Amino acid sequence: MSVDHPINPFLRWAGGKRWLRKHLNAIIKIDNYDNYHEPFLGGASIFLSLIPKNVSYLSDCNSELIDTFKSIKEDPLKVIEELSKFKNNKQDYYLIREIKFKNPWKKAAQFIYLNQTSFNGLYRVNLKGNYNVPYGYRKCKIYDQNQFLTIQKRFENVIFQSGDFELVLENIKENDIVFLDPPYVVSHYKNGFIKYNKKLFSLSDQYRLKDVISSICKVGAFYVLTNAAHKTIFEIFSKDSNFIELYRNSLIGGKKAERGKVMELLFTNIPYDLKP
Repeated sequence: MSVDHPINPFLRWAGGKRWLRKHLNAIIKIDNYDNYHEPFLGGASIFLSLIPKNVSYLSDCNSELIDTFKSIKEDPLKVIEELSKFKNNKQDYYLIREIKFKNPWKKAAQFIYLNQTSFNGLYRVNLKGNYNVPYGYRKCKIYDQNQFLTIQKRFENVIFQSGDFELVLENIKENDIVFLDPPYVVSHYKNGFIKYNKKLFSLSDQYRLKDVISSICKVGAFYVLTNAAHKTIFEIFSKDSNFIELYRNSLIGGKKAERGKVMELLFTNIPYDLKP
């Protein structure tokens, strides 16, 4: 696994792991893995920092996200052509947000546009499945053609899928490596389980993930798991795993926000020296 030539993702994504990329070479000293798997793809920050030598299987439960990546892989210039028609202002934002595109290039452009111009780049839908994040008043460059073309090259040996994270077991073989970054269902050490996140990734999903990790190990593959630093998470995943405590900067805002360093846990079956 190498992070010598990272590419920045083109999407803003809650819980993204850009901060982790600088740690990977020190934590994961393995350059001879075979295929790469990532079933919680999100903004693809970790994958875009790697140079997998074989096939990469990338998936996420968000089908619109995966369809967007597929469109970039197939023809980023068509996506850019559609993106160039969108204007970054409040009136246009709400008009574009409501349109139900069928054309894949238009759908991908809409997804990227809303991601870049919405409030905090959140992805949130209502009970009817309609995207409902408000306008973000963010003056920015919505896309970078050179970045899209570079990412298209990185996607050449990628197989995209949308669905539950257990899909990863369909393709894992001995000596493959799997990066797992599930949505966090706990507030770091303090407030217990987050109510609003239960539908996104429940405690029972964490136990299902533990079973998936057991299957990964049985076939002789490697895994790296990041998760919240909470005693329940530690109890679920620490057995038979190496673990590391990592710290990232808190990006939480608001009047009652706490800023500073936030601890996260990394679990892996890759042998490494725990000494400094």
